[in-house]
Amino acid sequence: MSWDVRYRHVFEYSIRTTQGIFDPENRTLAELAGMSADANQLLVVDEGMHAHWGDRIRAYARAHAPRARIVTIDAVEEHKSVEAVLRIAAEADAAKIVRRSAPIVAIGGGVLTDIVGLAASVYRRGTPYVRVPSTLIGMVDAAVGAKTAVNAHGHKNRLGTYYPASWTVIDTGLLSTVPMRHLANGVAEIIKMALVGDPELFELLAADPGQLLRERLLTAPGREIIVKSVEGMLRELEPNLLEKDLRRLVDFGHTFSPALELAADSELLHGEAVAVDMALCTVLAAGRGLVPAALRDRILWLLQAYGLPVTVPWATADLLWAGFEDSVRHRDGAQNFVVPVGFGRADFLQDVTRDEVVAAWQELQELTAVESAHAYV
Repeated sequence: MSWDVRYRHVFEYSIRTTQGIFDPENRTLAELAGMSADANQLLVVDEGMHAHWGDRIRAYARAHAPRARIVTIDAVEEHKSVEAVLRIAAEADAAKIVRRSAPIVAIGGGVLTDIVGLAASVYRRGTPYVRVPSTLIGMVDAAVGAKTAVNAHGHKNRLGTYYPASWTVIDTGLLSTVPMRHLANGVAEIIKMALVGDPELFELLAADPGQLLRERLLTAPGREIIVKSVEGMLRELEPNLLEKDLRRLVDFGHTFSPALELAADSELLHGEAVAVDMALCTVLAAGRGLVPAALRDRILWLLQAYGLPVTVPWATADLLWAGFEDSVRHRDGAQNFVVPVGFGRADFLQDVTRDEVVAAWQELQELTAVESAHAYV
């Protein structure tokens, strides 16, 4: 005898923008998170976020969820671990939250929303959660998709699930307290989206990088950049949310970057590692004649104009190739190596060699040593 079981599950989630998210008069978060006077609630807040916004978060909770348990975690890459997930589960027990009607609220950057998302996906085999991204990389990347993860065994995001938040609420006003380096960190993911599919976004980014950073992307041009980046990301993710197709343009910049980010000598943030990866891939593509030298140089300039690194002195050929090979395993044995092939266009390579990567890395060192002070727009 045999039995076949089939069950079709559809992921549905929503992303909403608001302003003044922690103003007690703004009921957006309260309504989406099911806050009420008699509901037990768990709010998990990044420590850095809490330092700037903690008083307002607590005032908001007093107004809408007076029984809420508010906990802070130091959500940095080295703490993105199974232990952090277990702590969130313990805090959920301590808060005595119900299983469905009072979602966990995650307030912080991409590391925090990844940790809380994974915890929510396994707590009681699935508890809803709401994401409030507080960093640029969270708003345009980590908090708009369906993936959750923590690092394990020296590998980036080795353990994870597909479990989107019921709601993501974006308030760009939170960028007002984000350190400049972390703003640039998020811009790297926006540049990625521009290079794989949006020439107009590229031009918006290139118009005046210094001014956009000084304004923290809080003026009309910055808001347009954020909206276009989120829309581009969702266009890529929605048809392939569970990654049934492992040929993903959004993997541009994510072949070498996991190894670079977690290397022993690394102090790179995620977006900084992605920037180095994109620079290397761009030089390799130019070496094959897939992009002209002028576009290669313009891409390298744009990354550097936002204060992003395009190379690091400590990366070895062995480290780069080990990262490459692990990415191939992650892509089920196919390289699916994303490279730019024009202005706002990208494609996949399947025949990249170690020698080619090493040669491109050496060329990148030479190019940046000579040209890093030049402007190409």
